[in-house]
Amino acid sequence: MNILCFGDSNTFGYNPANGLRYDKNTRWTGFLQNLLGDNFNVIEEGLNGRTTIFDEPYFPGKCGIYDIVPCLDLHKPIDLLVVMLGTNDTKEVFHANSDDITKGLEILVRKAMSASYDFRDNKPNVLIVAPFPIRPEVIYTPWASDMGVDCVRKSIELADKYRRLADDLSCHFFDAASCGSACKLDSIHLDEDVHSTLAHKLYEVILNIFCR
Repeated sequence: MNILCFGDSNTFGYNPANGLRYDKNTRWTGFLQNLLGDNFNVIEEGLNGRTTIFDEPYFPGKCGIYDIVPCLDLHKPIDLLVVMLGTNDTKEVFHANSDDITKGLEILVRKAMSASYDFRDNKPNVLIVAPFPIRPEVIYTPWASDMGVDCVRKSIELADKYRRLADDLSCHFFDAASCGSACKLDSIHLDEDVHSTLAHKLYEVILNIFCR
C-alpha cells in the first residue's frame, strides 16, 4: 500500500529548535511507517513553505498545485493521498481568508483526483488533514512579520471548513488539532511528542480506511 503524504514544513519535519529536520524516526511520517509496517510504504512529500495554490513572490516554487500531479506520477500507484496544507496560506502576503484557503485546497484536491490513473485501480482515495492551528504567541516570534495579525484566526477556522469540503468531495477527514498544538517555541511547528501523537492517530485513521 503506497501512502503519499503531501504537505508543508510539518510534513517535512522542520525542527523549531534548530531550523533543521527531525530524523526519519521522529517525524510523523517516519513514525507512521514504523507503526504500519512492511505492508505499507509511507512516502514523504513535505516542502517547507508549501501552499495550496498561492505563489509567494519572495519564495518561488512553493505552490502545491504545480507539484501534486508530478508527485502522484512519480510514486504511483497511490493507495491513499494524505494532504495537510493551509498553514502557509494564512500568510499576510496572500490576503486570503479561510474561505479562500479552503477553495485553494479544493482546487488542489480536485486536480489530484482528476489524475485517477495515478491511483490504484483508478480509484482516487484522499485523506484531508486540517493543519494545526497557529498559536497566538506567534506575534512574539520571528515568523510574526511573515504571518501577519490574522493568521491565528484563519488557521483556527480551517478545520470546520475542511471537514465540509471533505464531505463534499467524498474524501476522508482528520483534524490534526485533536493531537495537541503547535509548539511554544515558534507557535507554528511541532515538537517531537506531537509528531508521535499525530502518527499514532493517523495510524488508527488509515487502518480504518483500509478495513472498510
